Amino acid sequence: MVNSVTIKYRGRRECVTLKILPVSRGQVEELQKISQETFFDTFEKYNDAANLLSYMEQNYCLEKLIDELDNKESFFFFFYDDNQLVAYMKLNIDSAQSEKLGTDSLEIERIYVRKKFKRLGIGKKLLEYALECAQQKNKSFIWLGVWEYNLEALNFYEKMGFACFSEHTFKVGQEKQRDLLMKKVL
Repeated sequence: MVNSVTIKYRGRRECVTLKILPVSRGQVEELQKISQETFFDTFEKYNDAANLLSYMEQNYCLEKLIDELDNKESFFFFFYDDNQLVAYMKLNIDSAQSEKLGTDSLEIERIYVRKKFKRLGIGKKLLEYALECAQQKNKSFIWLGVWEYNLEALNFYEKMGFACFSEHTFKVGQEKQRDLLMKKVL
């Protein structure tokens, strides 16, 4: 994967410059903070607080994040706008994928933009970067899971050329939820 990339484009603001950097092990606390913040902001109004807290404690604890950062088949990226961390993304290949879809696919496991930076075109740029990564790794398709009630995300991915192909269970605390699996053939 690329060490650092800078993207200049016209968003809803005049000109946006996104700097993309891989996340290092030394940034695990910053990764934990943005992971918890963006997950909470995205799902807090739809989930029981205890289930949400349980999920975040289990999935965004420092030990688990370090293990994920150390996995050679997982890739974390921070996205900065004028040196301010605005988003992050986690990509998986091969055995690191949450579903066994083979070695010709790349999974976007996490793609989150901080609340105050949403609707500026940043999400589209993150997704385009993931597509570039999949192409660099010679994958034939890219996929992700989306909660069935996250209509905004479902509509966004459909506009970006993704289509539903399956589903899986996503557990938030004690609650089982249904994620729709979407893919885009490259």
